[in-house]
Amino acid sequence: MSGAPAIPPTGIIAFQGRPGAYSDLACRQAFPGWITLPCETFADAIAAVHDGRADLGMLACENSLAGRVPDIHALLPQAGLNIVGEHFQRVEHCLLGVPGSTIAQARRVHTHPVAMGQIRGVIETLNLTPVVEFDTAGAAELVARWNNPEDVAVASALAAELNGLVVLRHNVEDAAHNTTRFYITSRDAIRPPAGQKGTVTTVLFRVRNTAGALYKVLGGFATNGVNMTRLESYMLDGSFAATQFLLDVEGHPEDKPLGRALAELAFFSETSAILGVYPGSPFREDAASGR
Repeated sequence: MSGAPAIPPTGIIAFQGRPGAYSDLACRQAFPGWITLPCETFADAIAAVHDGRADLGMLACENSLAGRVPDIHALLPQAGLNIVGEHFQRVEHCLLGVPGSTIAQARRVHTHPVAMGQIRGVIETLNLTPVVEFDTAGAAELVARWNNPEDVAVASALAAELNGLVVLRHNVEDAAHNTTRFYITSRDAIRPPAGQKGTVTTVLFRVRNTAGALYKVLGGFATNGVNMTRLESYMLDGSFAATQFLLDVEGHPEDKPLGRALAELAFFSETSAILGVYPGSPFREDAASGR
């Protein structure tokens, strides 16, 4: 958008997790040279951006194996932030031990519960006892502190580097396609110009409680030739009658096809809001072409 602020060349980017978490790795790969700010919770990371302690936030929103990240769906609509980009991070789990240790000595493996579910093969092969921890990078911190060759962690290679551990085995994940998608958020709306190829728009809406309302909303995208890449639904305030939807579509709101589709969405929705208009990641095109 003409006159819109640009993402600065350097700055501070907040993420949820301990230093060396996959979110930390995502920040470093997407924004080399930036200072990464670890936060205990997603709410803390959002607050850091909102109150100016960080310029951007890197917020995990979905994983190719585990699905959506529920906290973000609950927090982002009320965050007062704008989605200004996306990043896809390949999750490469490493088996980490203290210096001088060997795989044969390992007895217990420590990691986040989601990661634990993604390494069933190595747990069975090495006959390890799984011990759930609050965070992958946090598990690496604990293993480093204990300095016991019988305890190993599953985390990123960055977590090994930051905690003085060694990588005993790379890529211990069961599935090679394990990838996490992140929303990059900012206080300011930073939009690409209309007509720019590869633009993604994220919309939050609640349909009216009438028959066929969702069908009519989605029909507007079909009749205008707009491609939807994501549609998520979730309950509001514990009510089974109030359902909210999060939608990712290709295009810019100022492009005529998407503009017409959004007009239909607004007409048939009880509420609607654009959470962000941003350049799509090159990962999308690579994945579509099989690269």
